[in-house]
Amino acid sequence: MAPRRPTARDRSRRVLSQNFLADPAAVARMVRAARPGPDDLLLEVGAGRGRLTRPLAARCGRLIAYEVDPAVLPELAATCADLPRVRIRPEDFLAAAPPGEPFAVVGNIPWSLTAAVVRWCLAAPGLRSATLLTQLEYARKRAGDHGRWSRLTVLTWPEHHWRLVGRVSRAAFRPVPAVDGGILRLDRRPVPLLSPAALPAYRRMVELGFGGVGGSLAASLRTAHPARRVAGALRAARLDPDTPVGLVWPEQWLVLFRLLHAVDPAPPVGPRSA
Repeated sequence: MAPRRPTARDRSRRVLSQNFLADPAAVARMVRAARPGPDDLLLEVGAGRGRLTRPLAARCGRLIAYEVDPAVLPELAATCADLPRVRIRPEDFLAAAPPGEPFAVVGNIPWSLTAAVVRWCLAAPGLRSATLLTQLEYARKRAGDHGRWSRLTVLTWPEHHWRLVGRVSRAAFRPVPAVDGGILRLDRRPVPLLSPAALPAYRRMVELGFGGVGGSLAASLRTAHPARRVAGALRAARLDPDTPVGLVWPEQWLVLFRLLHAVDPAPPVGPRSA
């Protein structure tokens, strides 16, 4: 059988970076990864024709489905017509204000907007989790799957946990993209690993380390801390001074921070006792 020739609609979807899930097994994998609960509020990004919307709605309390493509909205509306707990919003998810209550985000998102969707999720104070189907390499990079850790992951690690929870073959999408997909799970920690007062200093240290001043992590840290203290912190974190910054685990960054900032940077509360 000759391969189907791309239609104008196929080309439009590529411009919108839309690759709809067509494999029921991949849909089920996304739903399992999202772990919706019966009382949860879900926001679905890029609902498309509703392939994810129906199974998600069957497991959550309420679902708000965002879709900006007018060509698929009639089919999405028909798919959700008998789902009273689903509200369709034909608008840009990135322009929406986060709900004022706890919520989760789920979606087979437009891959060209992955970074923007992740930024939106990280900035939303009520976000509990985000389960996003992204390009596989993006998910692997954010989750440290190659043994390397990105600046964004390390910066947000005290408040958010990043994981790669599944892989989706490119054959599961229509139109078929050039690469496989990865299911990225982002969870807000119930209790941050650092106090709110310590977070700005932690982020400054991470930015300093990734900035490359001096040619190595050790040299960068020595620009802000005594050399002997940096050497001791590196030993405690089991890091060779020449370790590339991308190979430093988030947990090792926390060890470095706690040792290099032995005094909590937050000002003392109340007067000191004599």
